[in-house]
Amino acid sequence: MKRLHPHRARLERRMVGSTNRWRFPREPFSGDLLGLSQMCKALNVDFEEALKNPDRLCISQIQKIFSGNLKNKTIQTGEADVILTCLGFKWELHQPQLFQSETLAKLYLMALAQGTTSPTKELERLLRAQLCGNVKERRPIKKMIISLKINDPLITKVAFATALKNLYLSEVEINMDDVLGVLASAHILQLNRLFQRCVVMMMNGLMPSTIKDFYLAGCKYKEEPLTTACEKWLEMNLVPLVGTQIHLRKIPQELLHKVLRSPRLFTFNEFHLLKTLLSWVFLQLNHKIQTVPVHETVLAFFNSFPKKCSFLDQDTGQSLVPLFLCLRLHGIIRGKDLEELRHINFFPESWLIRVTANHYHALESGGDMAHVKDFTTQAMRFGLLFNQEYTTHSEMIAIYGFFFEIKGIKHDTTSYSFYMQRVRHTDPGFPSLLCEHGPVSLRAERLVKYEIRAQTLVDGKWQEFRTNWITQKFGFVKPSCKSHALKVQTAGIPIYASFSFIFPIS
Repeated sequence: MKRLHPHRARLERRMVGSTNRWRFPREPFSGDLLGLSQMCKALNVDFEEALKNPDRLCISQIQKIFSGNLKNKTIQTGEADVILTCLGFKWELHQPQLFQSETLAKLYLMALAQGTTSPTKELERLLRAQLCGNVKERRPIKKMIISLKINDPLITKVAFATALKNLYLSEVEINMDDVLGVLASAHILQLNRLFQRCVVMMMNGLMPSTIKDFYLAGCKYKEEPLTTACEKWLEMNLVPLVGTQIHLRKIPQELLHKVLRSPRLFTFNEFHLLKTLLSWVFLQLNHKIQTVPVHETVLAFFNSFPKKCSFLDQDTGQSLVPLFLCLRLHGIIRGKDLEELRHINFFPESWLIRVTANHYHALESGGDMAHVKDFTTQAMRFGLLFNQEYTTHSEMIAIYGFFFEIKGIKHDTTSYSFYMQRVRHTDPGFPSLLCEHGPVSLRAERLVKYEIRAQTLVDGKWQEFRTNWITQKFGFVKPSCKSHALKVQTAGIPIYASFSFIFPIS
């Protein structure tokens, strides 16, 4: 059998206005070539360039003409040229303002092509009037009705009205409650300057109640600066702020996973981070709860599951395993906290055995953490949140019988320093509870590899200060008992200070 050859594409005719001109259906521009040529002459645009992307180029040139005239004009107060039907309402607009929106400009040109016998001449007359500045003298143009369908639930009447108002005012006032709707409206109307203004507002308006919606908006519109700002904000505020509010429930799992993997994540200690994560899981499974549960309630909930296997081994918990793999469970050292982990039956038995074995071998070898291979992802981490009212702030840490104080000092309004120092359990003021049920090492020196990092927000941008990775032998007397100090000069407050360290093999 002979194979049938497909029909070759033939030139077609199409009625355009009152003419009958050739068009080429497979070319990028499927409209009126002669009309395009005439429009290029009116706009002083190269015809060959116009053929590459005629719609965008012509609209862009028209926008330049109208925007040039807008700079020297007051707000239009005369009769509207265009009626826009959208969201069940009719909006009266004027041509110069309308052409700032590429979306509305396209709708207008389509309506012009369908509603007049000679659309090219109508457009040429309109542009000549703009170029010559004879707006008052031009004869009235037939009022056009255009329609825009919007199905985005974020776009309310108020938000859309704000976006249209932006066509007439250089700085329209945007309410933070409406910023998501204005952003969505600006995207649909293709108003880039307004869109970027909304993005900046959102980046500066991050808080527990907005973080989820702003992050999802950044993902939807592929606005990387916004998603990055959300991630950085949550890295600092997940534990100290969001974890204490019901808004913790709204954090998307994808965002939470990114934040947990970040080396910049701030936490007071590993157990505090674990409690925050357990609360998030609890809230995902208990939708009717409208307040952040106390820790005892969370423990009781997970302890109620069948004992035949851990929660993370069950169908409900398997999708959450990547989140908990980000935790550094070997950083949970207190016997009481470790007993709690086993009691709630949340983690697989193999995980708990590994943690216990690591602690046993570290204690047996004088604190050496042979199980830690990578400082960035496995170092023990502790944090201080240095608030405005502090002049000094410190916490005591006990690890394998060694005791350290992490400390922050405010020297003046913009000068701070952060450091850690080894202390004796017999020093005056040492909290006895810290060593009451734990080991006490009598080693005179302890080799420590550490890093101190401080971060704060200033004028919408994160400032970061950090030491290098430093390996130092800590004794009991100065200067060996004290680490290098991280000096910070900043107007930002609060300051999130993080201390990461390991005990290398010595």
